[in-house]
Amino acid sequence: MNALAQTPTPEVPLLAVRDLHKSYGARIGCTDVSFDLWPGEVMGIVGESGSGKSTLLSCLAGHLTADAGQVIYDGRTTGPRDVLTLSEPERRMLNRTEWAYVHQNPRDGLRMGVSAGGNVGERLMAVGARHYGAIRSTASDWLGRVEIDANRIDDRPSAFSGGMQQRLQIARNLVTGPRLIFMDEPTGGLDVSVQARLLDLLRGLVREMGLSAIIVTHDLAVVRLLADRLMVMKSGRVIEQGLTDQVLDDPQHAYTQLLVSSVLQV
Repeated sequence: MNALAQTPTPEVPLLAVRDLHKSYGARIGCTDVSFDLWPGEVMGIVGESGSGKSTLLSCLAGHLTADAGQVIYDGRTTGPRDVLTLSEPERRMLNRTEWAYVHQNPRDGLRMGVSAGGNVGERLMAVGARHYGAIRSTASDWLGRVEIDANRIDDRPSAFSGGMQQRLQIARNLVTGPRLIFMDEPTGGLDVSVQARLLDLLRGLVREMGLSAIIVTHDLAVVRLLADRLMVMKSGRVIEQGLTDQVLDDPQHAYTQLLVSSVLQV
């Protein structure tokens, strides 16, 4: 056999971020951010309010336009491409198929005037599904997967509790089988018991589907449970990163030590 044929193809990061920068006039949103996200990996981003974590997530997901840097995504059919250079139609298709975004407030990610089944079905129709029976069946299946009674398929999200709305938003996002999901404070504003159920659900779905994920949160318990790796941000910069347990159990930067100790003192 040819020696070249025996050489394995080096694994490519699913997402390669290089020197990402975003500012608002003289104020830095995030700067000099670089990291690799590998297939099936969950990255947590933590920091206090104003640290730049939400700005970074918005730049990565394309909700904000970065001023400089690269966000190279290894697409299913396209291979590695800098998503910052995509046309608007290309970006919309990426967000419908291979990417998903879970908002902190589920109302920002749902059509409140459309039924629960319709919310899930819309995502399927956006990628070409047209058979009503198949769409409704898939929507019903996904409601069950996120622990919503299928009998409520025709109810509107406004009739649901906050935790149920968040689970519906997750179903709407995951029904098309994305590879990468962005989550902005997915448990924010929920009661502790509801948070725990939602975290268990998210952890199961991420592992079951082999998803890669980037999670922004102020809650260290969330990243402890969900994230493989952790980045700590302060004043728009990444000041520490590594394996989640390593960073939380043995923080090296004084700011990270303060974050961890403040949780322990509560």
